[in-house]
Amino acid sequence: MIGPIYSRLISSMAAIAFCLSFASTAFGAQRDTPQKDSKQNNAKQSDTQRDTQQNDAKENDAKQNDTKPPNAPAEQEEASAPDFGPQTAQATAEAARRYAEIVASGGWPRIAKTVGPKAKGKPVVDLRRRLAAENFLTREDANTPVWDVKLTDALKRFQSHVGLKETGTISPATLRELNVPAAERAHALEATAERLSKMKFGFGERYVDVNIPAAEVESVENGRRIESYTAVVGGPKNPSPQITVKIFSVLINPAWTVPASIVKRDLAPALRRNPNYLTRQHIRVLDGRGREIDLRHLRGLSAERAAMFTFRQDPGPKNSLGSIHLDMPNKDEVYMHDTPNKDLFERDYRFLSHGCVRVEGIYDLATWLLQEPGQPGQWDRAALRSKVDEGKTETIKLKRPTPVAWVYMTGWASPDGATYFRHDIYNLDKGVALPAAAGAQQKTAAPAQRGASPRARLRR
Repeated sequence: MIGPIYSRLISSMAAIAFCLSFASTAFGAQRDTPQKDSKQNNAKQSDTQRDTQQNDAKENDAKQNDTKPPNAPAEQEEASAPDFGPQTAQATAEAARRYAEIVASGGWPRIAKTVGPKAKGKPVVDLRRRLAAENFLTREDANTPVWDVKLTDALKRFQSHVGLKETGTISPATLRELNVPAAERAHALEATAERLSKMKFGFGERYVDVNIPAAEVESVENGRRIESYTAVVGGPKNPSPQITVKIFSVLINPAWTVPASIVKRDLAPALRRNPNYLTRQHIRVLDGRGREIDLRHLRGLSAERAAMFTFRQDPGPKNSLGSIHLDMPNKDEVYMHDTPNKDLFERDYRFLSHGCVRVEGIYDLATWLLQEPGQPGQWDRAALRSKVDEGKTETIKLKRPTPVAWVYMTGWASPDGATYFRHDIYNLDKGVALPAAAGAQQKTAAPAQRGASPRARLRR
């Protein structure tokens, strides 16, 4: 009895062992595959999660850029945007509405006196709130009663936006700009937007613009500012006109035919006092046939009669046009040129010409005009200088005429909403009605402006 039972027990145990062994093998095979799949799935999930996080970060950055307040610290890319571009008129109109809202809400604090880094308390808070009103400071930083680096940086940005040196301290000039009422700023933006809306200018791949109140010139290519140049523009008695024309050529070593208005006002009196003055200035007087006249014979002429002759200044170091003149035919007979009086570019007040625009860095501007986009040409600064040194008068035509606009922007905004202001040197803004809410803030005295006179046809 025991033998058969024992035999069946052994057989059963062997069968169970075989089944366990088979199950273990099968289970092991199944266990290895999911581990590999799990690692791959985890890797895919990690990649997906990382991509999602990166996309979220990009979206957040985009949202932050979209909601970044105007006049906040600019990125490098934004800094290359031109002052005058296709979106300037619309951006300026939108800024005018924002500033009208500031006026309606009571404007901004008046800064009673200059304050410095050692100041504390209410004067510092007033300054912070004043800068925060135009988003040079965040609202969170507007109530701190002590001076810090953020306040210095904000003040520097403010100075940059109103055309002052970025010192980070409050000079008398900075104090005056801080105390320009919000209503006046809104009015400048509105007046500029109205002027720009009436201008017909085809923004091409390349163009040049002159902002007269800023006394600055820009070269622009593919929507980016290539260079900005300091300029001398027309004074209040001889204002530079708002024009849109084209530059066709660069004139090397130009002669200057003096306009009759300058002959009457300046040269005829100088001729009566001392004919040698014209000789020293290399100015010759020609009759109707182009024959040179002895200056001594003209000494007793009235200003009206003297203006009937042609007064022409020879090319050279003393020529009022300098070494380079940009040919841009227009009915106002104004143009852009060099000058022998380079020291004028160092002045803060540069409204000193008879209507033309004198350009510091004219060699760089002329070189850029003569070069084809993306193609190195024969003209660079050295080649242009060499041509000038030859002493001959020569006209170099541009392969493609370049549009140029002279605009009058006392207040303007960039596409990101940042605002900029300059003095209304010709008093043109007062012809535009003030914003409806302008009476909400008391006006303070603005920097003295000189009166404008009717525009004359002048050439220097």
